[in-house]
Parts: sequence; structure tokens; C-alpha cells
Amino acid sequence: MENLKDKTLKSIALEHFDLIPILEKYSLDFCCKGGKTLSVACTEKNISVEALIAELTASENNNIKTQMPFNEMSAEQLISYILIHHHFYVKTAIPTIHNHIQKVVTKHGPKYPHMEKVLALFTEVAEDLIAHMKKEEEILFPRIKTLYSTDEEEKAAHFEAGYIDAPVSVMEHEHEKVGELLFAIRDLTDHYTAPATACTTHRVCLDELKAFEEDLHQHVHLENNILFPMAGIKMHEHTLN
Repeated sequence: MENLKDKTLKSIALEHFDLIPILEKYSLDFCCKGGKTLSVACTEKNISVEALIAELTASENNNIKTQMPFNEMSAEQLISYILIHHHFYVKTAIPTIHNHIQKVVTKHGPKYPHMEKVLALFTEVAEDLIAHMKKEEEILFPRIKTLYSTDEEEKAAHFEAGYIDAPVSVMEHEHEKVGELLFAIRDLTDHYTAPATACTTHRVCLDELKAFEEDLHQHVHLENNILFPMAGIKMHEHTLN
């Protein structure tokens, strides 16, 4: 972990997936804005880079978890992981979280007026993500799998300009938009901090929102920083042949 302060947030997440919770803890965006170095990101958020590096190093030294070998997975394995662990989670979590926020707004709206805005933002997040995942599952992921097909005629018939780059560009833009919506929710809720007088449902939905954002960051990281670049390289190899 030498020269960690000069490494990008993206590279830290790629090389040390188990450190992602610490990046999350300090709201350091390693997916959509992962090109920033740790030093620059800390400066922007007024965080001591030395103290953070010490925390990251201590966590790395004490961590005994087995890290998933995402960098060693094939594209098909990554896609399967994303579908099972992230797309399924998003689809099942959305109605539950939406229902809990709605209950808080209905019962305690006048007391916590900011939760009406949270409800509107999360509704937009839900609509965007459902449409987004549908495009990935029906268009982009099948195209990526085609890159690795052994059927040369099938590949030749589909590999027109923009076959991968065009949908990837759309997906990355949509990732950034949803990330900004969730950041707005985090800001409105003071980093998902429940008011002292909050009811149980209010506290639960804030915990759910926090978990939802953290899952999305890991989800986007796997796509933006591993799967999409892998597909781009494979596509480039085909255009050279």
C-alpha cells in the first residue's frame, strides 16, 4: 500500500475491495468519480489524508476476510455476480424502502418535511434504476457475452461501430445521475442520521437507504471499473483482427 495518497480512488477499490467500506465511511466516490487521487479527494472533503491512510493500512493488516477475485473473473462470471448480488437486491429492496419512506411521509410528514423530498428523489432513483437494469440485461450484457462467443459468424454479424461503446456510455451516464440523486438523499438526511424523535419505521428506512447506496457504489464499481473496460479491450481486439 505504498504511495497510497497518490493512487486513485478507483485503483484503491480495485486492488483492495475490502477497504471499500472505509471509502464509503468518508463518502469518497470510487465509482463515478474514481479518477481522483486519494490526496485530492481528501483535500476536497477536508479529511486528513495521513489519518485516513493509517486507518486504511490498519484495516488491511487486520482484515482476514477472503476477498472475491473480481479482477480474475471472466466477463460472464462478473455479469452473473452482478445479476445475482446487485440487480436482484435492487429489485427486491426498492418496493420495501419506498413503502417505508411513504409511511413516514404519510404519518409524520409535517414533522419531517424533508422526507417528502426524499420520497420524490427515491421514486426517481427507483424508476431510473429499473429502466437502467432492463437495458443492461436485455442489451449490454448480451452484447458483452457475444464478444466471447466461439461463433465467428455471430460475432462478425454484430460488431458494428458503437456495439459496446455506445451502450456503455449511456450506462455510465445513468450511473452518475443515480449517484447524484442518492447523494442528495444522503445530504437531506444528514448522512442517514435519524432525528432523536424518529419512529422505528423512520430509523429503519434510513438504514435501508444507507445500505442501498453502499450496494449501488459496489455495483457501479464492478461495472464501470472492471466489466466495461474488460469489454472495451475485447472489442478493440476484435476490430484489429
